[in-house]
Amino acid sequence: MKVLVIPKVYDYLDNLVTILYEKEYFGFEDFAINYVDELLDEILMTLPARLHKPAPKYFEKYGKGMYYAIFEKNKRTSWYVFFTKYYERETIFLVRYIANNHVIAQHL
Repeated sequence: MKVLVIPKVYDYLDNLVTILYEKEYFGFEDFAINYVDELLDEILMTLPARLHKPAPKYFEKYGKGMYYAIFEKNKRTSWYVFFTKYYERETIFLVRYIANNHVIAQHL
């Protein structure tokens, strides 16, 4: 199994570092970088083994036949990773969108 991430998601994660630091969720930029790096590493390493559910229709704007998995980072914040599964010689999980519960909870 392989996990791939589209460029828009990488761009979002790069911007997330800046947002987390500038909005003072983290006092040091290095801590924001580590937070995002750890989130990405966890997605890449554990997504295939995670329990996942079909994504609501609202998320079809990011792709058809989407699924999502939840990554809890702390008591208040969970990250929702939306992806499509493809079956070639191996199963490929293509991450198309990521957001946290503070942004998308009303759509789930």
